[in-house]
Amino acid sequence: MSQFTVSGRFKSRDGFAEFETTIDAENENVAREHTFCQFGSQHGLKRSEIELEEVSQQ
Repeated sequence: MSQFTVSGRFKSRDGFAEFETTIDAENENVAREHTFCQFGSQHGLKRSEIELEEVSQQ
């Protein structure tokens, strides 16, 4: 598995909050899906409330 750094922003009470996280995944698409699932479950967000700006492999 490879490590991917995913950055973007999500909708919060005070507007948008930026984030950057590292995910172990097989490819870029899997890293995107894990990020959506992680932020959706932790913050109670829908996919439309999460904006991914960059996914890069380390």
